[in-house]
Amino acid sequence: MDRAGAELIVASPPSARPLLPETPAIHEVRLAVRAWLHAHPSREVTVALSGGPDSAALTAAALAEAEVVHAVVVDHRLQSGSGIVAERAAEFARERGCATARVVGVEVTGRGGLEAAARAARYRALDEHRDGRPVLLGHTLDDQAETVLLGLGRGAGLRSIRGMAAFDRPWGRPLLEVRRDTTRRACRELGYEPYEDPHNADDRFTRVRLRREVLPLLEDVLNGGVAEALARTAGQLQEDGHALDLWAADLRARACLEGDRLDAGVLASAPAAVRRRAVRSWLIDHTVSPNETMLRAVDDLVAAWRGQGPVAVGRGAGPGTRLVVSRRRGSLAVEYVDRPKAQATGRR
Repeated sequence: MDRAGAELIVASPPSARPLLPETPAIHEVRLAVRAWLHAHPSREVTVALSGGPDSAALTAAALAEAEVVHAVVVDHRLQSGSGIVAERAAEFARERGCATARVVGVEVTGRGGLEAAARAARYRALDEHRDGRPVLLGHTLDDQAETVLLGLGRGAGLRSIRGMAAFDRPWGRPLLEVRRDTTRRACRELGYEPYEDPHNADDRFTRVRLRREVLPLLEDVLNGGVAEALARTAGQLQEDGHALDLWAADLRARACLEGDRLDAGVLASAPAAVRRRAVRSWLIDHTVSPNETMLRAVDDLVAAWRGQGPVAVGRGAGPGTRLVVSRRRGSLAVEYVDRPKAQATGRR
């Protein structure tokens, strides 16, 4: 083991990599990886390899396009025989020519259900074993469409429905314009039988029902092209969101006062979408992860000021204390107060 829970397999040198067949699906996946590497130059990359069709096709294409490729296989240990599946994926990486292949075992625990806990464990493991390199993930256009639909259902605004970014350091997603059936065809062209995770057919998971029921129904009702349209929407919203984020950063800089307070008057001069982004980034820098209700309550201290008291945004360091946002003399401040004081004190 090179680290706790990780088995390191050293593969053959890049010069020994097998050539890929010149077939349509493989060519499409290679072009997608090539375009990503051109936009985000990286001499070495790590690929998150599960052994499924998306990550297997991505690994093969990355080996054809990048100088040095490493593979990390995360074993979630949720099913009998998961270690065998992980070893087979690592063997695929070795045979294709990855510089190294790590099998990392994780414990899936935590809040939010099995899906969320497994995802959190997987990303932690990938981050710990990427050795400073960007990590390529096998998310496809179909995954992007599902993500947009999930965001719409949650009603969490633009940040939720703009989907996944092609590069959100250190996570790279070269295949966001490639369909899932293309990666499956690419595996067939490689002569590789990918692993089919039974969780991907388990209707207990929301994303599975979206994939198997909701998207096919939308495709039928709207005469096709829904997945592509949702993915295009995500791309457009990412551009809009980036512009709003830049505007919000400028607003926050102009509103910043001594002691990391914010000038409520400067904030109030901006449109709500920009103002709330500025406030959100300010709260995050104070270790607060605001939900929509909390963010709007803090925003009311700016845009709907009527002398209300402080807004609780987190727990304090000791018993009976709260982290709150208060408005005082025309500015917002984050501070710790005892609970009775937070409930009883009004601000001007």
